[in-house]
Amino acid sequence: MVPRYSRPQMTAIWSPANRYRIWFEIEALACEAMAEQGAIPVEAARIIREKGDIALAAFSDADLARIDEIEAETRHDVIAFLTWLAEKVGPESRFVHLGMTSSDVLDTCLSVQLTQAADLLLEDMDRALEALKTRAYEHKNTVTIGRSHAIHAEPTSFGLKLAGHYAEFARGRERLVQARKEIAVCAISGAVGTYAHIDPAIEEYVAAKLGLEVESVSTQVIPRDRHAAFFCALGVISSGIERLAVEVRHLQRSEVREAEEFFHKGQKGSSAMPHKRNPVLSENLTGLARLIRSHVVPALENVALWHERDISHSAVERNICPDATIGLDFALIRMASMMEKLVVYPDQMIANMESLGGVVHSGEVLLALARAGISREDAYKIVQRNAMATWTRLGQPDGRSFRENLDADPDVKDRIDASVLDKAFDPAQHLAKVDRIFTRVFG
Repeated sequence: MVPRYSRPQMTAIWSPANRYRIWFEIEALACEAMAEQGAIPVEAARIIREKGDIALAAFSDADLARIDEIEAETRHDVIAFLTWLAEKVGPESRFVHLGMTSSDVLDTCLSVQLTQAADLLLEDMDRALEALKTRAYEHKNTVTIGRSHAIHAEPTSFGLKLAGHYAEFARGRERLVQARKEIAVCAISGAVGTYAHIDPAIEEYVAAKLGLEVESVSTQVIPRDRHAAFFCALGVISSGIERLAVEVRHLQRSEVREAEEFFHKGQKGSSAMPHKRNPVLSENLTGLARLIRSHVVPALENVALWHERDISHSAVERNICPDATIGLDFALIRMASMMEKLVVYPDQMIANMESLGGVVHSGEVLLALARAGISREDAYKIVQRNAMATWTRLGQPDGRSFRENLDADPDVKDRIDASVLDKAFDPAQHLAKVDRIFTRVFG
C-alpha cells in the first residue's frame, strides 16, 4: 500500500525487521523445545537465543542488505535468512532448523503477522463502533426522511440510520474475531507434513509460546481456506465502510445537505471553484473499499494448491496480506474520524421531509382509513389519488398540500375524524419504537 494510505502501526507488522524477528522466534523456540527433549544441547539452544536476540535487536539496513545479497545467490529467502543467522550465531547454528522445512517458518510467521494485524483492526473497529454509537444516541430522535430507491419513503430517525450501521460493524467485528481464531495456527511438521524428521511436541511447544493452535493437517503448508476466510471477513467489513460512505456522500449533495463531512479551517474544495465543500473522505473510503475487496478473489484462488504444496500462493500473499490489512486499518480510522466530526443539519432534514407537501405520510393515512372501515384496496386508491394530486401540482399557484387535498376529499372527510389525520401526520408515530430498537442493538 502506498504511504498516503498507510499508518505506521500496521506497516510495521509487515516490515522485514518484524518478519525476520518472527522467523527467528520460531527457530529459537523450536531449538529450546528440542533442547528440553535432549535432541540438541541445552547450551546450544541458549547461545542461539542469546546471539540471535542481540542480532535482531540491532537489525539494520546493513543486515537487510546482507540477507538480500545472500538471497540473490541462493534464490531462497529462508535459506538466505538462516545463512545470515549462522553468521551471527556461529557454530551452534548447525542445530537451527533441524527437521523443519521452509513452510514451517513462512506459514507460522504469516499466522503471527495476520493475528497481529487482526488485533490492530479490532482496535480500529472498536473506535469506529464507539463513534457510531455516540452519534446514534445523539440523533436518536432527530427526524429525517427515509428513502427507498433514493426516493422519499417515510420518516425515520437519523440515529436509527446510524444504529443500523453500528449493528453491521458489530457483526463485522464478530467475523474478524472468528477469522483471527481460524488463522491463528502453527505448522511445524516438516516435509509434506508427516513429522518424519521432527517430533510433533516441538510444534505444540512453539504454538503455545506464540499463542497459536496446532494445524490439524498441514500437508507442509497451512491450508489456504483459513486465509481465504480471513480476507473474506476483511472484504465484508470494507463493504460496510462503503455503505456508510455512500450514505454520507448522498446526504452531502447540495440539493440534500442533511449532513456533511467536517470542513477544516484552511481546507480547499476545488482549485477552480472556491465555494466547493466536497465529500472527499467518504469518496476516498469508497475507493479503498473497492481495493480491499479486490484481494478476496486471489485469496480464494489460493486455496487450490497442488498436492501437498506449491508456491502459486506466495506472490499473491506477499501483496494482498500487507495491502489489504494496511488499507483496512487506514479506512477504519478515517471512517471513525469522519463520523466523530460529521456535521448534521436537523432543520434541513425536516425541510426535506416536508418538501413534497406531506405525501410521505401516505402510509399512516392508508392505515387510518383502513381502521375506519374502508377496504384496503379502496383506501389505497383514495390515498394515492390525493398524493398524486399533491405531487403533480407542487410549487404551482393552485397546488395544495397532501393534507389539504385529503380534507377536501369527500371520501375522507365524511369517513374519518380530523384528529385521526392529525395523528397520521405526526412524525412521532414513526419514532415510537426507536427505543426498543436501540435496546436490541446496543443492549
